[in-house]
Amino acid sequence: MRSTPPDSAPIRGRWRRIGSAAVATTALLLAGLGTAAHANAASTTASAASSAKVTWTRSCAAPEKKGEMACNALRVTGGITAFQQQRAKAEGITAKALSPEAAADSPTGYGPSDLQDAYGLTDAASSNGSGRTIAIVDAYDDPNAESDLAAYRSYYGLPECTTDDGCFKKVSQTGSTTSLPTADSGWAGEISLDLDMASAICPNCNITLVEAKSSSMANLGTAVNEAVKLGAKYVSNSYGGAESSSDTGYDTSYFKHPGVAITVSAGDEAYGAEYPAASRYVTAVGGTKLSTSSNSRGWTESVWHTSSTEGTGSGCSAYDAKPTWQTDTGCTKRMIADVAAVADPATGVSVYDTYGDGTGWATYGGTSASSPIIAGVYALAGTPSSSSYPAQFPYGAAGTSALNDVTSGSNGSCSTSYFCTARSGYDGPTGWGTPEGTSAFTG
Repeated sequence: MRSTPPDSAPIRGRWRRIGSAAVATTALLLAGLGTAAHANAASTTASAASSAKVTWTRSCAAPEKKGEMACNALRVTGGITAFQQQRAKAEGITAKALSPEAAADSPTGYGPSDLQDAYGLTDAASSNGSGRTIAIVDAYDDPNAESDLAAYRSYYGLPECTTDDGCFKKVSQTGSTTSLPTADSGWAGEISLDLDMASAICPNCNITLVEAKSSSMANLGTAVNEAVKLGAKYVSNSYGGAESSSDTGYDTSYFKHPGVAITVSAGDEAYGAEYPAASRYVTAVGGTKLSTSSNSRGWTESVWHTSSTEGTGSGCSAYDAKPTWQTDTGCTKRMIADVAAVADPATGVSVYDTYGDGTGWATYGGTSASSPIIAGVYALAGTPSSSSYPAQFPYGAAGTSALNDVTSGSNGSCSTSYFCTARSGYDGPTGWGTPEGTSAFTG
């Protein structure tokens, strides 16, 4: 039987684990941040966030063929994250003592209580989501998906979510529970990130992991259709690739599902449009840098951008038609993004992963984090109306307190300013803003 999660509090000047002493002790024995990459893990070149001196690497290998997608997960490999800086301050110790290398036995990124607090979801997360299913669509198999998810949820005191209790299900793109794709260490890290973020935002939701047999758009799209066929009303996709003339066909074949909230990462390669974020039928999710603040909210956000090749994606699609609910005048086609959430690895999230690039706790960023976060918010908000396309819901709440308007930062250079630069109201990198409760995600 699944229990109700205990009350929790964000860091905000003090570090705390959630759950019983026994749970915490078990988690510490299990935990450990690995830094060695598997042979087929992605990019070996780490990138730096100069402000926090945090380094990271891409979790998945770069696509080798046309039509293949890249996952948008970035794993922290060194430096001192925002979470660690806050923990060090609370404990009166030097932040250096809490670097990922020195603190491999415990989380080094934001946990569920931090994210729920930052996005005004604490009450909704404790009371909503029961009976609702979030589907996570990724490529290849993560053999440790369920056990890693259990470790994450146990550490933070979240309700159990297992195959036995009916909360967790893992299937292939055809719906098989026994004939699964080939395992892949890079995509396993992505899967752990997605499962943990869906859990962090909607602890009472069921989770279905649908694994495509490859990273091709055709196979991932087939997995999206399977997720909807299995009854999921909230489907998260943390991958993307270059736009092509085939995209409008993919729209109809894979993403046109009225009454289903489909979220897609905007990309991690800074200014520029990606697909399937460019689909008019999905909610395109940009990325922010999330930091604690002395303001009334307790948090502040800006556009995530590290270099000319790293930061949240945004831009005007070259192929996809503009949905009727988008009214910005600088782009005649589909504009990316719609909303946003944390993605900067330097202000990254805690993830438990033993099959991918780590051997326990790691910190991740990338818009792979923001997509399942927003899928979780949709799930907390309730089942979308049967004929709706939920990507339009935040537009109805524009200019209200239902979203945190992100007004600072940019993700590159562009000829039309709002395509790449934050401003009051709608902009490309963060859309209408980040969640402040769930009311912007209902309809």
